[in-house]
Amino acid sequence: MRSSCTLTHCRPPDKVSAPRVAILLSTYNGAQHVTGQLASLRGQTLPGWRLYWRDDGSSDATPALMRAFIDELGAGRVVVLPGEGRVGATESFLRLLRAAASDNDIVCFCDQDDIWLPHKLEHGVSALHQIAGDIPALYCARQVLVDEELRRIGLSPVVHRVPSFPAPLAQNIATGCTLMLNRRAAQLVATSRAPASAFHDWWCYLLVSAGGGEIRFDARPVVLYRQHGENAVGAPATLLRRGVAALRRGPRPFATLLRQHVAALLDQPQLLSPSARAQLNAIADALGGGKLRRLAVLPHGLNRQTWPETLLFRLWFVLA
Repeated sequence: MRSSCTLTHCRPPDKVSAPRVAILLSTYNGAQHVTGQLASLRGQTLPGWRLYWRDDGSSDATPALMRAFIDELGAGRVVVLPGEGRVGATESFLRLLRAAASDNDIVCFCDQDDIWLPHKLEHGVSALHQIAGDIPALYCARQVLVDEELRRIGLSPVVHRVPSFPAPLAQNIATGCTLMLNRRAAQLVATSRAPASAFHDWWCYLLVSAGGGEIRFDARPVVLYRQHGENAVGAPATLLRRGVAALRRGPRPFATLLRQHVAALLDQPQLLSPSARAQLNAIADALGGGKLRRLAVLPHGLNRQTWPETLLFRLWFVLA
């Protein structure tokens, strides 16, 4: 299988047969915003989805609000996973994914503090429906960035170039609140072991791409992505702000996560395409060598979406 990415442009969503769609919602002290998100789930134009919910140790009213929502939906619409203590957002989402991967045609991640636009599920299902079921496929899309009170800040960046592996090692374009996986991709991720410090969306994007799957990026925004002080990651609205944020973080977090991603992927070669294995081995060799060796491997697809971001990435890669 070859890895590819397609940009999906504005057009009415295709009418497809009803797939089994699982929405994965992990909550943690989200009482302030979760009711708005739940209302947006009820407002989806694609009906019949099932919610998989896990609470990660909330101490506020979130569990009570969720139980009321479950009662409202009725029997059979919600699968509740036991909390078993706080494990963090990434592990909580991956536990939900493992529970849903085998019994559903499509799974999608849901953040507690966003608002889904009505056609979000329908757009994603339409895009994934066009890909053969034996090929791992990931759908993601742009977001409308909003503040705490849902006032518009701007739009998340559009994808300018079609990324294929190993570009996902350099940058994540798959924002978790928009991410949807077909059954093959969900099972691929469910059988994997993510690095402890990985983000669930970036790990899904990496693994589907390295596994020879297809990436579909939708230029239409599908989510109101709330930006506030409690965001796990957040999304700076401009290239300048993204650059400033990267410079403030410095190269150390980038280098650490890059090495962990490469090591984790190479540790699971059965999940990778032959070309991805070869590329990862070359990158691992470069990271284990000196600066000249790292310079030599840079032209091999390790690019970000814009040239200033790529320039900064390449500098940090050489210094990693």
